[in-house]
Amino acid sequence: MYRYDEFDQKIVDERVTQFRGQVARRLSGELTEDEFKPLRLMNGLYLQLHAYMLRVAIPYGTLSSRQLRMLAHIARKYDKDYAHFTTRQNLQYNWPKLADVPDILADLATVEMHAIQTSGNCIRNVTSDHFAGAAADEVDDPRIWSEIIRQWSTFHPEFSYLPRKFKIAVPAAPKDRAAIKVHDIGIIIRRDASNALAFDVYVGGGQGRTPYVGHLIGEGIAAGDLLAYLEATMRVYNQHGRRDNIYKARIKILVHQIGAEEMRRQVAAEFAEIKTQGALALPQAEINRIKTYFADPPFDVLHDETALLAAQKKQSKAFAAWHDINVAQHKASGYAIVTISLKPIGGIPGDASADQMDLVANLAERLSFDEIRVSHEQNLVLAHVRQRDLFDLWQQLDKAGLATANYGLITDIIACPGLDYCDLANARSINIAQAVSKRFADLDRQRDIGELKMKISGCINACGHHHVGNIGILGVDKKGVEYYQITLGGSGDETTSIGEILGPAFGEAEVPDAIEKLVDTYLGLRQSGERFLDTYRRVGIQPFREKLYAAH
Repeated sequence: MYRYDEFDQKIVDERVTQFRGQVARRLSGELTEDEFKPLRLMNGLYLQLHAYMLRVAIPYGTLSSRQLRMLAHIARKYDKDYAHFTTRQNLQYNWPKLADVPDILADLATVEMHAIQTSGNCIRNVTSDHFAGAAADEVDDPRIWSEIIRQWSTFHPEFSYLPRKFKIAVPAAPKDRAAIKVHDIGIIIRRDASNALAFDVYVGGGQGRTPYVGHLIGEGIAAGDLLAYLEATMRVYNQHGRRDNIYKARIKILVHQIGAEEMRRQVAAEFAEIKTQGALALPQAEINRIKTYFADPPFDVLHDETALLAAQKKQSKAFAAWHDINVAQHKASGYAIVTISLKPIGGIPGDASADQMDLVANLAERLSFDEIRVSHEQNLVLAHVRQRDLFDLWQQLDKAGLATANYGLITDIIACPGLDYCDLANARSINIAQAVSKRFADLDRQRDIGELKMKISGCINACGHHHVGNIGILGVDKKGVEYYQITLGGSGDETTSIGEILGPAFGEAEVPDAIEKLVDTYLGLRQSGERFLDTYRRVGIQPFREKLYAAH
């Protein structure tokens, strides 16, 4: 895990001092809200529907127990005893008082945390694979490169006046667990023919009111050239990205308008110029320095605990279900990767209480080398758990309401805060997630349905990633009444696709029945081994549309 050096700490401490003065001027009336707005956004502070909201950065989704305990402390002292984990691997406090925010940021700074690059027209928190450093299928730890990009992009003068916010994701496995093709820049790390690291750079993906899948613009970029290539891409965007229309300012619009081939040509030209200048070569010594922070923890030499786990599963059906659904293969023998679902049946997706955060911190310290991950699917992950400790871990999580066995199933729903909190939303999201979760509460039924990614957004800004949900739900406003539009066939993995709109929207009370009809249609059509997405791609949208609207 990366640790601050003296430069990191100085930057964060100075920012806290600056913002404390800015808040004092706002509270005294010296600054108007309009004057204060750009200052607060630089520090992750939004003004939402009912109160301020503070978004805290969790770079590439990695936390220590000490940091998670601090997040719990802040929730308990300054908020309403809970916090919300987001699809950008960040954390949000929904009810901080403005006068308390400088103290919150000062507390965060004591554990090497901040709220920089979580809002405004900057390069946002760089996200990564939540199984990084533990997954059996990765070729390198993508957090190394995410940290290099974070350091390079923080306060870089080239990025101080971007046309719009900018999002980067970096995984390093064939299985895309970071949704790179719906990012402004998505980077897949692989090995080339000589077994050297190579970086494939996708540009122009995104969701919102105009969703696009990113294009492969840079192929096989060498490690030493990565930052130069990214800077070339940012230069093209800075030069041509629109600043006259907020809805057409993202790089996805630029790529769509000039075409992927022209974007590729312009980035290549900028890249060649940067190379000619001899600037921005990433030294191997610096790569090695950052890499030391992400060295494997001291794994014991263990054997797979097949017999022990079989006995424990026989002892507890609930443990068996949780293990089969929420536990993934680890690269080291005798270890496992555990997803802690923040999606209890009928709960609010992504929320965790202060007590729950403290418990997870304690468990991570005792059982997972003092490390926690936040996934873009709004769950937590303990990446390095000994198989022999899984039963103990499950028991502790179960007592705290954190052992829901639904990872990747229909109740593992992504949802934005929606109209309950956000002044941009057209409709609520949480209520729909809760209603659908309750409808499909039966675990045996969920397991029979199999993998099904459901995602809900309260407005077209798509913070709930509905465009890439196998079933996506979008809240819309019809003359002051909340309705919900359904899309099918979206995916945020390595086979990224944008969902297709089914037809007319449904009222709030109709949504669970509509989802049930779609699921029943899939179950009637699926062939052996097919997931929902597989069946949809084989048969198309029409059978679902016919069943759904037959009596509507």
